[in-house]
Amino acid sequence: MRAPEPLLQMALRVEQDIFLVRQRGREVAAAVGLEHQDQVRVATALSEVARDLLRIVDGADVTFLAVEESDARYALRIDLAPVRPLPDDGYQPQSGAVGRLVDTLAVSRDGGDTVVRMSRRVPATAPELPAARLAELRAELGRSAPASALDELATQNGQLIAALDEVRSHRDELAVLNAELEETNRGVMALYTQLSEELEETNRGVVALYAELDEKSAQLRAASESKSRFLANVSHELRAPVTAIIGLGRLLTDSASDPLTDAQSEQVELIRSSAADLLSLVNDLLDLAKAESGRIEPDWAEVDLRALFGQLRGTLRALATGSAVELVVEEPPAPAVLRSDEVLLAQVLRNLLHNGLKFTEQGEVRMRAEREGDRWRISVSDTGVGIAPELHERIFEEFYQVPGTSRPGGTGLGLPYARRLVTLLDGTLELTSEPGQGSTFTVVLPAGEA
Repeated sequence: MRAPEPLLQMALRVEQDIFLVRQRGREVAAAVGLEHQDQVRVATALSEVARDLLRIVDGADVTFLAVEESDARYALRIDLAPVRPLPDDGYQPQSGAVGRLVDTLAVSRDGGDTVVRMSRRVPATAPELPAARLAELRAELGRSAPASALDELATQNGQLIAALDEVRSHRDELAVLNAELEETNRGVMALYTQLSEELEETNRGVVALYAELDEKSAQLRAASESKSRFLANVSHELRAPVTAIIGLGRLLTDSASDPLTDAQSEQVELIRSSAADLLSLVNDLLDLAKAESGRIEPDWAEVDLRALFGQLRGTLRALATGSAVELVVEEPPAPAVLRSDEVLLAQVLRNLLHNGLKFTEQGEVRMRAEREGDRWRISVSDTGVGIAPELHERIFEEFYQVPGTSRPGGTGLGLPYARRLVTLLDGTLELTSEPGQGSTFTVVLPAGEA
């Protein structure tokens, strides 16, 4: 690659030449487009190196070049070729700060020639330097006459004063920033202290709240256990006299006893019917108390749904006989086996079927089962009046009955008890219903290992 033509060449031989080299260095830097601060940096670095070379090797030849780099940008390069060889122990600028004034500063050896080379890149915002422009710069620099050493010294002093002013300005700005930072730190510390105190107070409140919640939970558990014990004890105590009333009523109407008048027979039958309803309520309360107290333990075994469906079909068919409601129990798809408690599952399904028959005036009550992956879905659907969506959870509350659909003998305990049993069987009891479109209760149970 052809070497670039120098912009300017000059000789460094005496002390006064240092001022001239500095001045011309600043002028060349300005000509190629370096910013003012970079011009001062280049001139300062050049004067320092020139002073070193003048002391060590009695001077050098100075060459200024505009060199194009690989990324199509230019750099100002200054080569200082000593008039005699440098010492064998080499040469480095005496002050490390000189190297920070330019992009590169090094001693280059090519054969027997030694050159001290420094460079500074021209900013990308500077005007381009085509060949014609470089020729113009060479002509302008050749025509310009260097100023005197005194003028250069005055210029250098002015630059030094400007630099000192800039340093003082930066120092004042730094002092202001430090004061602002200190004030900010005090504010941050005050805020941190405040937040820490608020967080500590909040933590104390949370701890107190958790303690209160634990106390309330213990009270609720005690109340629930007391309620379960009360229901169990009362139900157990009521079963004997209620059963006795039913037995006495049966004896009074027995053919072996003295005959009763029609009015007496009707009254005795009312007593027996009321006692039977009360016994049903007592049994429901007792079952509910057992479920709540956790005394019901499932007896896990393989349950054949076909046999269970057949048993429920035969047991409940009598309830639908003579009414406008048809009981339909579909045959489960084979193999219809799951792992569960047959007695508890039968209680749940019997309860759902009985409710469907009791609260459906016409149409049908249908029970079917289907396998979905690792779960069984057993649904009991009816064509009754349906249940509004906002009441879907309330019907699982104890003693609650949907307004306008109550029937004689209803206690409002069947569905809560059924849901607790399904939960014990690791399943869920779901409801789908709309007013006027009937209801569907679905028992979802795991198939287990069957």
